[in-house]
Amino acid sequence: MPPYDLANRLVVGVASSALFDLRESDAVFREQGEEAYRAYQEQHVDDTLRPGVAFAFIRRLLSLNDLGEPGDPLVEVIILSRNDPDTGLRVMRSIEAHELPVSRAVFMQGRAPYAFMTALNMSLFLSADGDDVRGAVAAGLPAGHVLGSSYADDPDDRELRIAFDFDGVLASDAAEQVYQSGGLEEFRAHETRNAATPHDPGPLRDFLAGVNRIQRREEARRRTDPDYPSRVHVSIVTARAAPAHERAVRSLKQWGVTVNGAFFLGGIEKGAVMKVLRPHIFFDDQVTHLRSTSRTTPSVHIPFGKINES
Repeated sequence: MPPYDLANRLVVGVASSALFDLRESDAVFREQGEEAYRAYQEQHVDDTLRPGVAFAFIRRLLSLNDLGEPGDPLVEVIILSRNDPDTGLRVMRSIEAHELPVSRAVFMQGRAPYAFMTALNMSLFLSADGDDVRGAVAAGLPAGHVLGSSYADDPDDRELRIAFDFDGVLASDAAEQVYQSGGLEEFRAHETRNAATPHDPGPLRDFLAGVNRIQRREEARRRTDPDYPSRVHVSIVTARAAPAHERAVRSLKQWGVTVNGAFFLGGIEKGAVMKVLRPHIFFDDQVTHLRSTSRTTPSVHIPFGKINES
């Protein structure tokens, strides 16, 4: 039997803390220690865990496998967990109870699992463990810290809406460093001077490229089935405004990636836009922006760049 090849799939790693609401069991670990935590998970092994911050995003991402051939999924989701296999059993049973097509998992018994991201061809790792996420990003890996509480998902809504900040997420933070050191006018002048020069890619550029591959499958489906409704919608939601918008648009084109919508907000609070856009996940490198979005939107902090060094 040939090995299962991950090379041409969109592979996402997710910690159980991002997929499920583990606040109750985490409290047992913090207050009573590891042995009590293990006993608690064994006692509750058949109690299905409630959906967490990333659940709606993961469920919808996996649903896109109906665009591929049977046995050859476009999307692979792999559990990356600090649990040991025994305590991880509840997670796997909960995955089965929620009917998520996830069969692969890595359990590391207290050790950081992100070291295996490259070996597993992952373009994204989501976790509620901030230390793990910062360690992954410091190692040059694309990881995000999920914030907020679980999201009330609408099972009748089949779309997958993804929103990205631009600087420090899809692009490097070089322009953000100009803004931090020189202020808004210097930032605008710098971006205008360099409008034709694409930014260096940021940590989630490759993840967007993987999402675009699935969108191209949707386009192919629509050519044979005009009634097929496109399910994946991607937006950038950025504090940039004219004239700094041009370099962002040109960079996306130079990288060979696309978005369906762009919001150049020029400092308008992003949370108000999220209430209307209703993405199933939003990625930003600045916690100050995520404080408002995480109240209503599954939000992910990408602790990348100089602004996150402290």
